[in-house]
Amino acid sequence: MTATVNVAAGDITDFATPALVVNLFQGVTQPSGGTGAVDRALDGAISALIADGEIKGKLGELTLLHTMGRIPASRVVVAGLGKADNFDAAAVRRVSGDVARFLRGKGVSEFATIAHGAGIGGLDAGESAQAIAEGTLLGLYQFDTYRSNGSGADDDDGAGRADAGIASVVIVERDAGSLDALTAGVSVGTVLAESTMLARDLVNHPANVMTPTRMADAAREVAETVGLELDIIDRDRMTEHGMGALLGVAQGSEEPPKLIVLTYRGDPDHPENNLGLVGKGITFDTGGISLKPAANMEAMKGDMAGGASVIAAMRAIGSLQPRINVTGLIAATENMPGGKAQRPGDVVTAMNGKTIEVINTDAEGRLVLADALCYARSLGITRLVDVATLTGAMVVTLGKACTGMMGNSAGLAKDISAAGDRSGERFWELPMLEDYRELIRSDVADMKNTGGRQAGSITAAMLLREFAEDADWVHLDIAGTSTASSSKGHLVKGATGVPTRTLAQLAVNLADGG
Repeated sequence: MTATVNVAAGDITDFATPALVVNLFQGVTQPSGGTGAVDRALDGAISALIADGEIKGKLGELTLLHTMGRIPASRVVVAGLGKADNFDAAAVRRVSGDVARFLRGKGVSEFATIAHGAGIGGLDAGESAQAIAEGTLLGLYQFDTYRSNGSGADDDDGAGRADAGIASVVIVERDAGSLDALTAGVSVGTVLAESTMLARDLVNHPANVMTPTRMADAAREVAETVGLELDIIDRDRMTEHGMGALLGVAQGSEEPPKLIVLTYRGDPDHPENNLGLVGKGITFDTGGISLKPAANMEAMKGDMAGGASVIAAMRAIGSLQPRINVTGLIAATENMPGGKAQRPGDVVTAMNGKTIEVINTDAEGRLVLADALCYARSLGITRLVDVATLTGAMVVTLGKACTGMMGNSAGLAKDISAAGDRSGERFWELPMLEDYRELIRSDVADMKNTGGRQAGSITAAMLLREFAEDADWVHLDIAGTSTASSSKGHLVKGATGVPTRTLAQLAVNLADGG
């Protein structure tokens, strides 16, 4: 069951609810606005705790007060927003996730909140509401499909699941002039959160369930739900197209590969107004003949997180309906060490005729993406963003704080950063100097699929650049950001769904002219 977020007109001091959430900036000694109104109704209880030093307003600080019948709300939670100078929608997203889990832990089934930051915080009402919806729903997300004492059944409607412990959240607003903006913000935030939960679900499923065929089924469900076109290219058609790089990776597995193509036509009269999203969909990565160490190999079920984020972003785009044509392409296969698996030293030919010497079969993501990028170019797509859990080197470089970004288009990279600023997902651009191209020079083919330990993330991107050709192209390496090691704010332990919301926001921004 997914919790719902709604908007209601009213005075928070008169609103009956099991819990009411207000806020406080760090350093404020006398609360104002909605928090001030609740403080006065509680005979100065919040001010007294501030004076005693128990409430400081630090970001992430939560203080629970029982109202003892002084207002219709049974409880009040004072949520710290941190310093006013550092406040933004990301803070609202974080606070909303933390509050939702906190109240779930108290056994609360529903609660009300003020629109954080929509007053003196300086946020637009719609932006605040969107962040509240995203933070709440994503913060409540749980994946318990395979727990015998959990929900038991997979909610397979493509929307993920938030815990049934919280059924509803209401944003209460006294100013009638803000209600439309708040409602619109909640609508967008819900779409983006539900789509991100879909990506999380796809990644969290074990690899014996989330096969390439099941990924294709998930894409079909999305297409049917939001009205997208769907084409699933099988092994025979891959052969006809000359996708030797993708097929080389797939040949070691008994699971049939799929190149999944989802198409949204938001501006059919202007086909040049387009965007391509390309995702790596390795549903399990053993490393192939270049076998990975056994320790933590179970995490390799998540090597399709890029493809999952593309499917989920296409769901959001189909729902939001921006005026732009968007194509999502997901190269889905396993990388297995079967008897027919490709070997180090093999040479494969991609769809565009370029040859690649396979030095390490564990550098397979760039191979499947090469053919997916070629196919995107054959469709006439001129702006391309690929997303992949591509290199362990990226985790070493940037950790889990932000996603690595590389490409041939400063303009598109700037657009992605702007979309990330809105979504709260962070990106850092790495250099694409020609010096790095020398590291993947092969003695027997046009290039080799790994350049060794030096600049591993960049050399992988240099290979991909060969297949983006003259399109504006950016590569996003989400090896670090695709999972979270603990729960904090809107992120929960496990799959994050990054960068689903950024990809959807990018399409919206480009449709609006940048």
